[in-house]
Amino acid sequence: MSDRMNIVALAALLCLGGAGAYAQGQYPIMDRIAQRVIEKYQTSSCEQLAAERGHRPEGRRGEMQERVVRLLHQDPQMRQAFLNRVAVPIANRLFECGIIP
Repeated sequence: MSDRMNIVALAALLCLGGAGAYAQGQYPIMDRIAQRVIEKYQTSSCEQLAAERGHRPEGRRGEMQERVVRLLHQDPQMRQAFLNRVAVPIANRLFECGIIP
């Protein structure tokens, strides 16, 4: 899960300025995945988040993660909706932990 968190955190932080609304429920699977990512950040301790951000295993994505990443690459609207949903909660948590300025 830490590799996914690093990917999502980086993408979310890069896209914080991007605006764009989507109808909740338009992407139900993406909504569930986004909620899991948000919950992971909200329930992890600051020490866990800091440790996982420093750990970047190369090329060890699971099948589900590969599918999600591929979908987000292929569907710009879904990618924007996902990032709009996870960016603020992730950035807030990283800020609270002092991981980002």
